[in-house]
Amino acid sequence: MIPDFLVTHSGGFHADELLSSVILTRLFPKARVVRSRSPEWITPATDRIIYDVGGAYDADARIFDHHQRGAPLREDGQPYSSFGLIWKHYGRDYLAATGLPEAHVETIFASFDASFVLPIDLMDNGAMSPSVAGPLAVLTLPVLLETLKPVFDEQDPEALERAFGDALAIARSFLEAKIAGSAAKLRAEDIVLKAVAEAGENKVLELPMGMPFRSAVMKSGADHLLFVVHPRDKDWCLAGIRRANEGFELRADLPSAWAGLTNGELEKACGVEGASFCHNGRFIAAAKTREAILAMAQIAVKEAVATQ
Repeated sequence: MIPDFLVTHSGGFHADELLSSVILTRLFPKARVVRSRSPEWITPATDRIIYDVGGAYDADARIFDHHQRGAPLREDGQPYSSFGLIWKHYGRDYLAATGLPEAHVETIFASFDASFVLPIDLMDNGAMSPSVAGPLAVLTLPVLLETLKPVFDEQDPEALERAFGDALAIARSFLEAKIAGSAAKLRAEDIVLKAVAEAGENKVLELPMGMPFRSAVMKSGADHLLFVVHPRDKDWCLAGIRRANEGFELRADLPSAWAGLTNGELEKACGVEGASFCHNGRFIAAAKTREAILAMAQIAVKEAVATQ
């Protein structure tokens, strides 16, 4: 039954019920979000979904709290927050509602759960501290969303509701962008794997446009590939390939003689007309034409092979 109400707790808000609200309001856009702790609202009924409040977890009754004794745990013993519970029961429907191809739903459901939902669950339950992010702790999404709460001496009785609405819009933007990025990566993977097959033993992979390529290259097992080229706006780009998903070490750097040069200086250093830019970090370069970028790529390959 389609709910008329999406019920969560009143007062201060956190990332878990905000992100749960993102999922539920997408699936049930006509339902009204009610923030309350009143018994008449947080008691299960056929016209509502209750989350992060109510002291019970019963998917059949559509109540998804995690604060009670005997709170639900994942199969590996890690705790759920309301977001994890809502994602568990409604995440696949949410992904389908975004227009994601059916063949990609399960992959993104699982990867998003592991990379995005689980950290929110752990932080909300105190099982993981934002401090694990080191100097970036104050920039983690749960912390940033909580900074949108009104200050302690705000006197306007409607301030919390307005803040919740503002935070919900921001949470929606981040969640939708993350899902869209994951979907795009899967679309790109098909293109990259086809290009890898066409490249054969060539050490330079040519792609039809800029796209996420690292994970697909690693998945393909094409360890011989050293560089990627693709068009970018009116120019062409030459990029290194990281050795692993973690870290920034490349399979091969661009020539040291190119580092930090542009236009005429770079053309002189590499001997290629149309060369226009090389980052000082030697992981990316650009040229004005495809012919120029491929010539630069071959020079980079020759130097990399000679120094390996």
